[in-house]
Amino acid sequence: MHTIRGVLVPIHPAGYPFIGVFAVATVILFLIWEPLGWLGVVATAWCVYFFRHPPRVTPNRPDLVVAPADGRVQMVVRATPPVELGLGDRPLTRISIFLDVFNVHVNRIPADGAVMDVKYRPGKFFSANLEKASEENERCAVSLRLPDGRALVFVQIAGLVARRIICDLSPGQPVVAGETYGLIRFGSRTDIYLPDGVEALVCVGQTMVGGETVLADLAVAAVTPLALAR
Repeated sequence: MHTIRGVLVPIHPAGYPFIGVFAVATVILFLIWEPLGWLGVVATAWCVYFFRHPPRVTPNRPDLVVAPADGRVQMVVRATPPVELGLGDRPLTRISIFLDVFNVHVNRIPADGAVMDVKYRPGKFFSANLEKASEENERCAVSLRLPDGRALVFVQIAGLVARRIICDLSPGQPVVAGETYGLIRFGSRTDIYLPDGVEALVCVGQTMVGGETVLADLAVAAVTPLALAR
């Protein structure tokens, strides 16, 4: 039993309807022609794999920001946070994580705090690895008030084949780093905007483990040329 539990991982509840549809289609395909049925078995197995919800061990040191999703760092740039959150037009450090169809698509809270605002905005479905996806694609943006009063922003962004963003957060809700808050179906991207003066501890191309990989240390301010001059 312990060995089985070590191999099998929980499935996110949002996946059960899809898995059921794939399984029924597989039975029908077997009735039509057996080789097609085996293709259905492979497709159903992939669907189960896609909606997996593995347990994660989140660092418990205060002031750490952890990855909100699995995937690969696509960009680390300065950018303005989503306008719908009303946080101003000052550019912040944005870390963009691209999720392909083989990554875990469960999204996790990046830091302790309280949800200030949740804004969904419809949009287009460009490939999530493009720069313009942050601005033009369908998205759900969340602003989080940290214990020290600063704001941290994280955004779920639909991709080329993603058509459903699930976010279970609401304003005023207290949250803890590493806990699950939503999911994006079938290829997507997550952006996280660090508070002003906080620098990223990850680089482009680095692989992220949602809820575990440390993105930034809120207690360490970025070192600027002006600070060095002093």
